[in-house]
Amino acid sequence: MVTKKVYELCHATETVSSVLAKDPTAAPGDVIKKLYGGHKKDLTYDPEKNRRPPSAKEQELAFQCGNWGPTQPSPLFLQAYADALSCLEENPMSGLVSPPLMGTHGTMPLTVIAPLADIIRHVSNMIVRAEREVFFITCSWSPSIAQRLIKAALIELSRRAGVRGQKVVVKMMFDKATPANAINAHQVVKPEVYSGQKIQLPKPEEIPHLDLEVISFHEIVLGTLHAKFCIVDRKTAAVMSNNMEDNDNLEMMTHVEGPIVDSLYDTALTTWNNHLNPPLPSHDAPAIQGGLPTSNQEPHYLDRSPSPEPQEIVAEGEAVRLPPHMPEDPHWDVDIQDEMARIQSCYSAKKNESHLQAINRELNLASKTKIPPTGPEIAEGDEMIPYISTMTPTPVPMALVSRPPYGPICANNVFVPQNEAWLSCIRNAERNIFIQTPDLNAAPLIPALAAALKRGIQVTYYVCFGYNDAGEIIPGQGGTNDQAAQELVRSITAEERERLSICYYVGKDQDHPIHQSFKERSCHIKLLIVDDHVGIQGSGNQDTQSWYHSQEINIMLDSAEICRKWRETIERNQNTAKFGVASQDGVWRDKDGNVGPGYMGDPGKVESLFKGVTGMLKKMKDKGGF
Repeated sequence: MVTKKVYELCHATETVSSVLAKDPTAAPGDVIKKLYGGHKKDLTYDPEKNRRPPSAKEQELAFQCGNWGPTQPSPLFLQAYADALSCLEENPMSGLVSPPLMGTHGTMPLTVIAPLADIIRHVSNMIVRAEREVFFITCSWSPSIAQRLIKAALIELSRRAGVRGQKVVVKMMFDKATPANAINAHQVVKPEVYSGQKIQLPKPEEIPHLDLEVISFHEIVLGTLHAKFCIVDRKTAAVMSNNMEDNDNLEMMTHVEGPIVDSLYDTALTTWNNHLNPPLPSHDAPAIQGGLPTSNQEPHYLDRSPSPEPQEIVAEGEAVRLPPHMPEDPHWDVDIQDEMARIQSCYSAKKNESHLQAINRELNLASKTKIPPTGPEIAEGDEMIPYISTMTPTPVPMALVSRPPYGPICANNVFVPQNEAWLSCIRNAERNIFIQTPDLNAAPLIPALAAALKRGIQVTYYVCFGYNDAGEIIPGQGGTNDQAAQELVRSITAEERERLSICYYVGKDQDHPIHQSFKERSCHIKLLIVDDHVGIQGSGNQDTQSWYHSQEINIMLDSAEICRKWRETIERNQNTAKFGVASQDGVWRDKDGNVGPGYMGDPGKVESLFKGVTGMLKKMKDKGGF
């Protein structure tokens, strides 16, 4: 409910970033206390106690609480935004953004649906093209192709800054749980540590023209920093699903511009919490006014060209053979258009190579286990397209629907904008719901999907076979994807089952799902699309950890054009719908009726605990934990 208090919070004249514009030496955490410390907070409020039906009045109030630009938001979007706003009644910063900046608008010139390395190839180009500042926040960080790309980008950025006679301010942040976090969740990482073997960022002498500051964060016990995003010169931003490590995941990233960048910037400041040493050059240069004045010639925001069609992207990539952008042999591109041509060139078949073999080569790049293709040959016109333009003629409504970290070992902190936006979209869907996520087992989600099916809604969801089974199978964590699927199927009728499509991720080069424990082909995308026009993309999974504990960041937008391109590319860049459809009971089986290797079954609580603890200990050992 958009109460008077919530309405006033959204119409306040000050935000965390506007206060820091006047005093850039202040600590964002102190500014938050000043602006919102006087409000009582209830972090364990149960929204089901006072759940109201959707209404035109709520939607009108929500409309008045955002800066939507030239495009009118739909009732579905506004209702989801109204439900997300209601969380501010119990905690004004539950969305990790100042309330006046939660609802906004922007453009999305690029979406990436590809392996992790391809996403960081774009982010590394963003960093190199920076002129004044970079703000990079992620979760897991380990030596990898992704890490080496960022290191190479920082070294090149320093070189370019030196040529210009400038210094660039860089803030980097990642999750790291240590005993010191019990005293202060935000820990400054010293140069000798961040340039050491475990992190491998550049040494200060390698980047003399950068002012680099690094912080690690973790809210004990379960409050993981799971958000992943990057902001450059307060002009452009990338919101990612991926961590910084070598793996076999398919991931998703969106590149956004315009006023939405100010909202992400505000979230970055809130997440940083500490004094910024040195302050950010963009503190008084909001994105809505163009961000930092730079000489970068790449068009921004409203000046970009219309989106090319998929076959235009393929044709441009095949027209010339460009070398791949790699950490040890970087090829920095001038703009997104050149990046698209280079990446598509990598995915194009080489001499004496089929399209299937080309895709297999790229999907094996950062995977620790290289496997041959098993899928059918890929026809002309169905090639994988990692980078797609999602530029629209005008900016579209956008909102940040995120959640703060919550450390206590309990499932109380559910009333946050992320969860309320997800549930609102599902409750108010009129035609269809699509979800892709690594895990789908959150307690509030299963009955919400069942209710949608009973209303006649078509529900399709893609999950990863066996993703993190060792953790999910432990009692209280929601169960494996197979167990959650069976629970959902048992709760609906045979007629409702016809409206439900459960699929397990299949790589573009494969003809069957592969259990995540084999680390060969997995999917880490987090996406919800409802009624083909409202989409939510970001870092939040549909599992217990993301619903109750981790800090997440998600963008909700209202655009049929962008959602259509997302869905088309999701289908084009994987074989999930072709080969991953589950049996009637929700479990995937091959043509002979056999479950896939690695399937853990549906054990009881005692066996689940034993299997879970054993699996987690093995995972820790494999990572060098003991």
